Amino acid sequence: MKFGKEFTAQMVPEWQEAYMDYNQLKSLLKEIQRFKQRTKPPATPAGLKRKLTLYRAFSGLTQRYNHPISPSASSPHDDIESQAILVNSVSRDGSQSYHTTFLMSSDEGGEYELVYFRRLDDEFNKVDKFYKSKVEEVMKEADMLNKQMDALIAFRIKVENPQGGWFDSSVEMTRLASDVATSAAALAASTPRGARASRRVPMTMNMIEETESSHGPSDESSDDKDEIKIVNEKVQVQMPKNTRATRPAPLEVLNRVRMNNTQETPRSTIKGFLNFPVQTELNFTRENLKKVEDQLKRAFVEFYQKLRLLKNYSFLNTLAFSKIMKKYDKITSRNASKSYMKMVDNSYLGSSDEVNKLMERVEATFIKHFSNSNRTKGMKILRPKAVRERHRTTFSMGFFAGCAVALTLALILIIRARNIMDKPGATQYMDNMFPLYSLFGFIVLHMIMYAANIYFWRRYRVNYSFIFGFKQGTELGYREILLLSFGLAVLALACVLSNLDMEMDPKTMDYKKFTELLPLNLVFVTLPDFFLADQFTSQVQAFRSFEFYICYYGWGDFEHRQNTCNKSNVYNTFYFIVAVIPYWSRLLQCLRRLYEERDPMQGYNGIKYFLTIVAVSLRTAYSLDKGIGWKTIAWIFSAIAAIVATYWDIVIDWGLLQRRSKNRWLRDKLLVPHQSVYFGAMVLNVLLRFAWLQTVMGLQVSFLHRQSMVAIVACLEIIRRGIWNFFRLENEHLNNVGKYRAFKSVPLPFNYDEDEDKDD
Repeated sequence: MKFGKEFTAQMVPEWQEAYMDYNQLKSLLKEIQRFKQRTKPPATPAGLKRKLTLYRAFSGLTQRYNHPISPSASSPHDDIESQAILVNSVSRDGSQSYHTTFLMSSDEGGEYELVYFRRLDDEFNKVDKFYKSKVEEVMKEADMLNKQMDALIAFRIKVENPQGGWFDSSVEMTRLASDVATSAAALAASTPRGARASRRVPMTMNMIEETESSHGPSDESSDDKDEIKIVNEKVQVQMPKNTRATRPAPLEVLNRVRMNNTQETPRSTIKGFLNFPVQTELNFTRENLKKVEDQLKRAFVEFYQKLRLLKNYSFLNTLAFSKIMKKYDKITSRNASKSYMKMVDNSYLGSSDEVNKLMERVEATFIKHFSNSNRTKGMKILRPKAVRERHRTTFSMGFFAGCAVALTLALILIIRARNIMDKPGATQYMDNMFPLYSLFGFIVLHMIMYAANIYFWRRYRVNYSFIFGFKQGTELGYREILLLSFGLAVLALACVLSNLDMEMDPKTMDYKKFTELLPLNLVFVTLPDFFLADQFTSQVQAFRSFEFYICYYGWGDFEHRQNTCNKSNVYNTFYFIVAVIPYWSRLLQCLRRLYEERDPMQGYNGIKYFLTIVAVSLRTAYSLDKGIGWKTIAWIFSAIAAIVATYWDIVIDWGLLQRRSKNRWLRDKLLVPHQSVYFGAMVLNVLLRFAWLQTVMGLQVSFLHRQSMVAIVACLEIIRRGIWNFFRLENEHLNNVGKYRAFKSVPLPFNYDEDEDKDD
């Protein structure tokens, strides 16, 4: 694989704009290469070159090889003249940047190389600035984790009440703080002298000193003590004189912290809405200690992932600059890469080691406090391995897919050969059995669409696992989803085939019912909460089929193949309720987000779902009572709900139809390179949105049963939802890219009283 593709494949998707634009720099080099080829003098024939060497002066047999002259031995004048570029550090408005002066601009084609170096400087300054800002962010977060660890260890002391000196733990808990302070000092010390001189401000680091305990001897190893005392000689940090006096006793830390309510429940939401006081006082129980440890464990894992991505970001960009400069030297026959890479190595991007130090300290802290000093166990949690693609999964998926296709063909051939649909019981079968098995058809189709979503999300680098909040290494691939869907399809089709021709027992007048109950034990595959509700809105017919399942088997209709469910008022009432539940859940989510975020868009979204609830209820009422009044009202509200929902899908959820975007009537950034795909998706979404209006219009096809028509419309809605899923997550991913949002914010268990910190 070429480096450009490998470089793109290893990028953090949300940071892709912060990486060096390797392809653009490569295109500039191609322009230089094309110019060189146009102006290249005719090459000397190889035979002539060989003959010319015959007339050179003889060098002798015993002459020693001369060693190359070192750069220090050459004169400065010759050294400057041999250089192609000169890289300088420039400070503007308190920020540092680098500028490359191309010394060969007078050469033929020098203007092309001048443009190349200007673009190269822009890319490097962008990368260096972004990296420095992210390192500063993780430094602040590390300082916050220091305070959380102080509180955790003090909390642990109160709960477990260990015998002996507890200062042994205080030594370990402050080592991370020591490294953060040293790294923060190195952040300032790593800048060039010119930039550092302009902002020479005495820096104060509130490092917690190690204190000797009078409660008992310390059992810390001498290696740990020596490690704490290590100080970077090149970095001098001005320490406050009263550090020892202002440092509170470890147990006194608990007087300045409160518990954060990080677990939202319906009960806590109602209390917050009614302004009930929230219990934040510390309760020293082992149950609370376990919760605190779990929360901090997740915070450390997420923090470590940030450090890993930052380290990979620095390495990839440094490698990319090295590769592009080597290409430049090869094309122009110059030796500029050495000078430029020397600047890269001396810059903050290439010389800072704060991230590496923090990674080492996070590993040591996590292993000691959260994995019982078991390094293997701790590193497995910090560095989860990627899920390996198994050939067994692919083989099983293909096997079940073949079985599903074979059973489908067998079902069609049996129905045609036995002329089942023309028999007297065909209508009864379609009314009773078809809704039962169509339920599994809806589920299988939805799973296949989700598998297709995963395939295309991966192909176009949509970070769906981050958006969904999946734990790294545990997300299912499209092969696993297809395996589940085809396995479910095989079981459902086998049950359908076994129940096509059931004979009645002459003694009991009952039908054989064992095989009918087989699919009843199968379960659904669910998505995360915020995405699941939208999926359920496209499975209304599946919910109604599930309701029919309960009625058909619960009330004993399956024994005589009779359908008396429609005659029950309870069944008809729940026929309304199950259709409204998915939209009602989305409406409640919108109202909750409106209350928490104060975002008016959530209110408008709630109105959309309210209109849909009214439309679905009116269509259901019309299906039970075929009156002209119900039909008119259902038609009006269904059309309004469809128009509003279509606009929301395309403009809000997909972010399309932007008049002033770079891509006319689309949006500025598109992951799919073909614009026709987006226009086709918009047209298809409109058509499929209005497909279910046939339930109001009463359209019927002569060769299709009414239940078959309902099932087809439900399948079209599931297909529309699958298309919606891809573009919805694409838009969400692009929003994350625009905000460089590559991490989830992990709630911390303790909340410090900052006012008391300032007073101290």
